[in-house]
Amino acid sequence: MAILSSVVSWLMKKRMHQIELFIKYPHDVQAEWFRRLINHGKSTEWGRKYDYRSIKTYQQYTQNVPISKYEDIKPYIDRLRNGEQNILWPEEIRWFAKSSGTTSSKSKFIPVSNSSLEECHFKGGKDMLSLYVNNFPDTEVFDGKGLVMGGSHNITEVNNESYYDGDLSAILIQNLPFWAQFMKTPNLSTALMDEWESKIEKMAAETMTHDVTSISGVPSWTLVLLKRILELTQKQYITDVWPNLEVFFHGGVNFDPYRQQFLSLIRDGSINYMETYNASEGFFGIQDQAKVYELLLMLDYGVFYEFVPVDQLDSDNPQSYQLGEVEKDRNYALVISTNAGLWRYMIGDTIRFTSLNPYRIKITGRTKNFINAVGEELIVDNAENALTVACGKCKVTINEYTASPLYFDGNEKASHEWLIEFNENPSDLDYFSETLDNALKSLNSDYEAKRYHNMVLKEPVVRVMKKGTFYTWLKQNNKLGGQHKVPRLSNNRDISEEILRINQTV
Repeated sequence: MAILSSVVSWLMKKRMHQIELFIKYPHDVQAEWFRRLINHGKSTEWGRKYDYRSIKTYQQYTQNVPISKYEDIKPYIDRLRNGEQNILWPEEIRWFAKSSGTTSSKSKFIPVSNSSLEECHFKGGKDMLSLYVNNFPDTEVFDGKGLVMGGSHNITEVNNESYYDGDLSAILIQNLPFWAQFMKTPNLSTALMDEWESKIEKMAAETMTHDVTSISGVPSWTLVLLKRILELTQKQYITDVWPNLEVFFHGGVNFDPYRQQFLSLIRDGSINYMETYNASEGFFGIQDQAKVYELLLMLDYGVFYEFVPVDQLDSDNPQSYQLGEVEKDRNYALVISTNAGLWRYMIGDTIRFTSLNPYRIKITGRTKNFINAVGEELIVDNAENALTVACGKCKVTINEYTASPLYFDGNEKASHEWLIEFNENPSDLDYFSETLDNALKSLNSDYEAKRYHNMVLKEPVVRVMKKGTFYTWLKQNNKLGGQHKVPRLSNNRDISEEILRINQTV
């Protein structure tokens, strides 16, 4: 192992002791962060409004402070973006992570404090590497360049002060220390370009000549870059371009639908894959086992976690649970309080616990990203697992997809319509549809019940979309690159109808 990797690996291993501590004492660590957050927040406008000085227990916290969604705190964030301070958090807030979400084109601006940058996002990045080193002690990943798929940011001037908003990845890249900038590619100006088609071209030309040993990014956009590099270099595999490529750190979407595509571009088994859960609101989870795709919930990042059962989301006063009260394999909406001033904030993601010792999770979908036309309660986790089964049996891979209810005239039963852009179309689309249907039945008992003898829900309708359809939809909706993703499931037909119209013109 080269000298640099040896030194960095030694430093990373020191952090493992702290990770082992919060694994051993999870409830104590969360209780301490709860106290620290309440103490820091008590002098803010929000803290005074909800009388943080009187809060001593979690029960008092839930009684004083309501669960919030973005629409509830947007007026406070708008004031922060206009230069006011000490509203949600006592530090000056000058960075805002821009997120469009997955169900609306409307942008959200998530405040990012210096504390959340250092204690959450950057700490998460270091821990990602620490856990990787722990699993692969002979790594030489630090002897080459780390390719980072970054976003873009804008600067707003308010009263001679600069405020920045953009993709979280752009904010992180902009604030990296100089030594980390030296170890990454592409250069800063390329990484922060905001026109994604030109950016892909420049990134490909710049990075393909470097010794890239790791890649970090959202799978869908990473694939676009890798395919362009293979076109430019006329190579068959990415490992022919970067022979020392060792690991792909990925997050943002479920990796399973993309796994086969990566295996076809990067020789099967030739590199490692490591999942992270790094949202605009915080860095929450990291895969801590080499071949087990579950996420260790990171408990010492300045985030206090609460969990609301998904079946209570429509309640006026949903019951929330602390970490020590959760159950395995139950679907929860994630609620967070953070060192950037998000208080009892429901971020819109749903998770389930796969282990309670230590606490490991899987992301199951979004609170608004589901189909429930007739009580089937289909979530993204069901959809992606079923597609994985269908693709495996039919020996195909999928580039993008979305699904929504399909309603028929008269007394016809409803159905689900799946709009799928395959990399290679199935030889028998009916068999693919049947396999998908059967897999959904096996994964979701409510879906199975509604599908019984077609009494409530008819068989799914699968429509093959032309190549480039979803890319065009993203482009037309100003969603190229960065944190933007195609919504997987919708309970209405707005997105499906847009995509069907585009498919006719591509």
